[in-house]
Amino acid sequence: MRSRFRHLLVLPAALLSLAAGGYEPRDGDIVFQDSQAPESLAIQMATDSPYSHVGVVVLRDGEPVVWEAVHPVIATPFPEWVARGPDGHFVAKRLVDADEVLGEEGVRRLRQALKGFAGRPYDFRFSWSSDAIYCSELVWKSYDKALGIRLSTPRRMGDYNLAHPAVREQLGERFGDAVPMDTPVVSPAALFDSPRLRKVYAP
Repeated sequence: MRSRFRHLLVLPAALLSLAAGGYEPRDGDIVFQDSQAPESLAIQMATDSPYSHVGVVVLRDGEPVVWEAVHPVIATPFPEWVARGPDGHFVAKRLVDADEVLGEEGVRRLRQALKGFAGRPYDFRFSWSSDAIYCSELVWKSYDKALGIRLSTPRRMGDYNLAHPAVREQLGERFGDAVPMDTPVVSPAALFDSPRLRKVYAP
């Protein structure tokens, strides 16, 4: 109940910030925030990024929703998604060639790809299988499947910074002593830094 009440307080501030910043959500926008989930700090430390959660905006009956991998993959109304971040903070990025790539057919294919992952559980082990899926994997695979666009190059898990205590704790809970160092992983930071994207909103 406390969490729900907090979101009700944050929601108006988030909407005011959105209006003041002049952000107009478009199909295919990629939005980043700090998820505040227990594993958030570990993701931030391992990837050297302030953002630990990412999703894709699509318009549904004219209203924006965010496709995201949580528990499970769902489409969340945009204001609710914004309100979950600290003080409603988020950043939005868009394909540099969105006007050419995300026409009617491109948007249709992207929506179809995202819907194809609906209901799948969150992948706490960050595997490359699509049986379960994590947030940045959802974004990466949806763009790849729908448009043939690989927003970044997946890195080996062992190539990330795994030395921070918060990271080691999370890895220990998931893998024990058998961390799959060669598993390909796409991080929110890798998507944020993608040269295929340009920033369209940042408070």
